[in-house]
Amino acid sequence: MATDPVCGMQVDERTAAGSSVFEGRNYFFCGGGCKKKFDADPSAFVAAPAVGGRAMERPAAAPGSVYTCPMHPQILQAGPGSCPLCGMALEPRMPTAEGDDTELRKVTLRFWISLALTIPVVVIAMWHVPGLRWVETLLATPVVLWGCAPYLARGWSGARSGHPNMYTLIGLGVAVAYGYSLIATLAPDLFPAALGTAVYYEAAAVIVTLALLGEMLELRARSRTGAAIRALLGLAPKNARRIDPHGGEEDVPIDEVRTGDRLRVRPGEKVPVDGRVLEGSSAVDESMLTGEPLPVSKRAGDRVVGATLNQSGALIIEAEKVGADTLLAQIVQLVAEAQRSRAPLQKLADRIAAWFVPAVMAVAALTFVLWMVLGPEPRFAHALINAIAVLIIACPCALGLATPISIMVATGRGAELGVLFRDAEAIEALTTVTTLVVDKTGTLTLGRPVLQDIVALGELDQRSLLGVAAGLERSSEHPLAAAIVEGAAARNLAPEAVSGFASLTGRGVTGRWRGKHVALGNARLMQEMGAQAEAVRWRADNLRAEGKSVMFMALDGDLVGVLALADPVKESTPEALEQLHAEGLEIIMLTGDSAVTAKAVAARLPVDRVIAEVLPHDKSAVVKKLQAQGKRVAMAGDGINDAPALAQANVGIAMGTGTDIAIESAGVTLVKGDLRGIVRARRLSRATVANIRQNLWFAFLYNLLGVPVAAGILYPFWGVLLSPMLAAAAMSLSSVSVIGNALRLRRAGGIPEAQDPRRQPAPTRD
Repeated sequence: MATDPVCGMQVDERTAAGSSVFEGRNYFFCGGGCKKKFDADPSAFVAAPAVGGRAMERPAAAPGSVYTCPMHPQILQAGPGSCPLCGMALEPRMPTAEGDDTELRKVTLRFWISLALTIPVVVIAMWHVPGLRWVETLLATPVVLWGCAPYLARGWSGARSGHPNMYTLIGLGVAVAYGYSLIATLAPDLFPAALGTAVYYEAAAVIVTLALLGEMLELRARSRTGAAIRALLGLAPKNARRIDPHGGEEDVPIDEVRTGDRLRVRPGEKVPVDGRVLEGSSAVDESMLTGEPLPVSKRAGDRVVGATLNQSGALIIEAEKVGADTLLAQIVQLVAEAQRSRAPLQKLADRIAAWFVPAVMAVAALTFVLWMVLGPEPRFAHALINAIAVLIIACPCALGLATPISIMVATGRGAELGVLFRDAEAIEALTTVTTLVVDKTGTLTLGRPVLQDIVALGELDQRSLLGVAAGLERSSEHPLAAAIVEGAAARNLAPEAVSGFASLTGRGVTGRWRGKHVALGNARLMQEMGAQAEAVRWRADNLRAEGKSVMFMALDGDLVGVLALADPVKESTPEALEQLHAEGLEIIMLTGDSAVTAKAVAARLPVDRVIAEVLPHDKSAVVKKLQAQGKRVAMAGDGINDAPALAQANVGIAMGTGTDIAIESAGVTLVKGDLRGIVRARRLSRATVANIRQNLWFAFLYNLLGVPVAAGILYPFWGVLLSPMLAAAAMSLSSVSVIGNALRLRRAGGIPEAQDPRRQPAPTRD
């Protein structure tokens, strides 16, 4: 990290806008303007960081207190503030588990108070009651001087730094409308009687209130972006049970755990840090990493990961990675970096504003000069009023509404179609996607094991075999046990009475049924019981090749049956993938499951590639590699393990039936967890982006035509002047037009699923 010597902002050297060398030292800059100032006179800035020509010292940022701009990630500073380039409120570079909604609460308070004061101002203006002008003044003044104070400061900061932004437009429009109205109230004799002494307090107040509403909605959306990271941070346990050198134990905060410490993890507790098992054996639920529902057996020598859940036995582990080195911390970092790497769709409006604002100010100034030199008497009054008309008609309402109103309508329409968009960025990104990366478990499949095959080999038939298995497994908490019990219930079978239940970690379960010893588990358990599982090895291998988990049952040492369970493909998946192929997308299955299981699932689906046995950071790396190849990647998933890849992708798509963390990391959520929703979302996103561009160009064209008229270009020919009152009306009309165009999106998104004539029954390929 480095400090910009001109403005004092913290700058990442890798992403800095530029650098210069002075007296053998490198200096890095947040923007081209700062670099240009530095190069003109380096000695004026090298003594200390400076702001506004005054030397200053900026305190070093404490860990977790570095703030950055969501649109300009190169802008870094200690503590909250606003971006010197675009004026947006800065947000923490790394959100904390608690979150900080201070800025949101401030903006919300300003909005509601401003709204309460603006409504009567608008009502008075509509009634045209002369005696209430001072009431308008009293009501509008706090809205402008207090409610708009941050925008005036941000607009001035942007103009001063050479980066005029949307807040420059807002501040300029409000200041001119309010300033003119205040002069007209205090000194009405300055204006010619023919033009009247109309005031525009309502225009100033409405501009402020609308701007506050937009910022409040934006801050709420941005706070949800950090919810994914806060949810990830919430997975980590707060304490660990440390064993001292003398064998004593105590609970300590997780921050006090050091590499090499011995820790006890009891059944039902989360593993505190990444480490290696020293003693004990247990089944550990690692679904937060792999997304797979089956727990993993752990014994001495095996490695465990922090935040995974220890299910059955007690473990003693040695801490190997703590703090920022743990896998969970790395996942959090990946999600945070991927989220910061994006820019919202609103940047198009800001790019227009970057040159539009100076142009409007120049036209207003030129108008004033020309009317002062060439205009009729009273020249000053005509010059002032026409310059004000230019600034009012160029007010940013239409330009500011162009994006948010389309997004508001589109997100509402998306909700009707079962598609939830997080923000404008996700809508924009979805239109350009060329590759869809899809997680297997919970996305293509149901995400839970289901009993599929029952093979009876001895004295029991299929129904008896399943009844005994259900009776044995109903005392177990294993996911496969629940699937067997549910399978029996689905076949209207009551579990048999089994006694003496015992769970053997990593092998299976045993009990007694009608005086016989019954065992249900893997081949290792069968070997211990003396049952010959090798006799049906070929059948078990065939079932495994189909992506199924195989369990054997023995009675008094004799093999009597085989049960096979699998995570079945959703009924809608084949049809959805066919539709996505028709959209021209390349489809890649990316899963943490075994290659055998992944290929077995892929064999029944129209996918182009399969990448299996990948961990969370590997999934994110795969997405990065595809992006490096020039592909625009969408990632669809449902688990915690998918969060980094969902955040890294150009657009993340979460299943509404999945985990909260996956949903918070994604830009799009499919409420029903149905991949066919991606087709509807893509169609709606295309319509929305086109609508936003229409709005932006309409607002731009409106100003291109309206500003010359307001400047008085028609006066030499027909004697027509556009008074500030008509300019305000035209400004309102432009906003109404933008809103009307956006409302057309209520019919976008294609034909609802139930009425889509292209829907055909999905072919079965079992």
